[in-house]
Amino acid sequence: MTLQRSSGVLLHPTSLPGPYGIGELGASARHFVDWLAQAGQRYWQVMPLGPTGYGDSPYQAFSAFAGNPYLIDLTTLREEGLLHDTDFEAMPAFNPRRVDFGTQFVWRNQMLDRAYAHFIYGEHAELTAAFGAFKAQEAGWLDDYALFMALKTAHGGLPWNAWEQTLRDRDPQALASARERLEGAINRVQFVQFLFFRQWTALREYARERGVQIIGDIPIFVALDSSDAWANREQFYFDDQGQPTVVAGVPPDYFSETGQLWGNPLYNWPRMKEDGFGWWIRRFQGSLKLYDLIRVDHFRGFAGYWEIPFPAETAMNGRWVPALGHEMFEAVRAALGSLPIIAEDLGVITPDVEKLRDDFGFPGMAVLQFAFGGGDFAVNDFLPGNIKENRVVYTGTHDNDTTRGWWRHADESERHNFRVYTSSDPSEDTFAWQLTEVAFGTRAVLAVVPLQDLLNLGSEDRMNLPGTTGDHNWTWRYDPAALLPSLADRLRELTERTGRRA
Repeated sequence: MTLQRSSGVLLHPTSLPGPYGIGELGASARHFVDWLAQAGQRYWQVMPLGPTGYGDSPYQAFSAFAGNPYLIDLTTLREEGLLHDTDFEAMPAFNPRRVDFGTQFVWRNQMLDRAYAHFIYGEHAELTAAFGAFKAQEAGWLDDYALFMALKTAHGGLPWNAWEQTLRDRDPQALASARERLEGAINRVQFVQFLFFRQWTALREYARERGVQIIGDIPIFVALDSSDAWANREQFYFDDQGQPTVVAGVPPDYFSETGQLWGNPLYNWPRMKEDGFGWWIRRFQGSLKLYDLIRVDHFRGFAGYWEIPFPAETAMNGRWVPALGHEMFEAVRAALGSLPIIAEDLGVITPDVEKLRDDFGFPGMAVLQFAFGGGDFAVNDFLPGNIKENRVVYTGTHDNDTTRGWWRHADESERHNFRVYTSSDPSEDTFAWQLTEVAFGTRAVLAVVPLQDLLNLGSEDRMNLPGTTGDHNWTWRYDPAALLPSLADRLRELTERTGRRA
């Protein structure tokens, strides 16, 4: 993959403004694309688009292939006649700046139930053929996912390894009976996915016509309570009861003194190798239908991963285990061709991780908020002058504080190092834009800035605090009044000045 010098903005679609309590794939998304185009940006980076569960993290989805029903634009459904004006009469009062996922779970699912009811009772028969084609085309993951979600609902939301043994272990007769018994619920799940992919495809085409491409995100691991784990149990380390024997996480690091216990099931790499890494080929194939570039989260886990015995209270008592990432990427490349991948190579990076990244030519990442700490900061790989061309540079990521917040809370040594390095003395009001200018001025082929930094927002508007399940994680939404044409003009001027304009 060869990238051109360019830039983009990081914003998850849930953070878009709109009337129904969460960002959607309709007018507000198209307006954001228009703003990006006006600002001279080539990329819109999003986080994983999968259906979220407990904790609302986009990195813990019920499926690695499905789309998030919360993102379906209800105004579009209303305009198409799949929803009626009367369907909106009991709409809750939403907070325009924060997502209430509990309310979304109840109310939005009711709205999607109504859209499905209008469809099956004969309205919009013109969608029948397209819906049938979608089910046939995506059957490889959709059939299992729809059955999984229907069963999960029938079991009151319990995880699959708490279902009765025949369903937990996918006894063919039990599955056939469930498909017959839950036919309506299964078809409803499939229809909602049809709506999501229809709207996402339209939005992506709208962006492409305006010169904006999508950077998507693949979490390396899948959620324990997911259709992926349930339908592909042999690809992971599970015992006979469906409990993981080991789980994923990271050792103590910058973010946590006790590490991060993610709890995801770990891949059985030898088993995956036996079938030619078919699951990974299908996963990347699915992601390439959604995105132009793919950021692979926790890339280092493809070289070696932190294995934690299950159960555990923290991630401290784990061990590093080698993975078969090189063989897997070879198989995926042989099946799909050149891979447009960005490697999230942050954290504990060892020579084997660097070799895996460089053998395939994947650009790595650099985060400027990590550039000015430590003893001899001049040897830091993230220092602007040390960043190599085949890198994607960020002021911060979704896991960092906003840049304004970072400056407010930074150690005095970090502030001093920045002042010395840049021969400047920024204020809290000016620092975020200055760090954006520094990012755009580096040799990195691609520069990406979270929208919070462009809007100069503080810590209260950060997207996520790793290792916590705080009420504010993943809930931030921007004020549409803040997305000014003047800011687009300022960003376009910087983009042109630093040679990143298409």
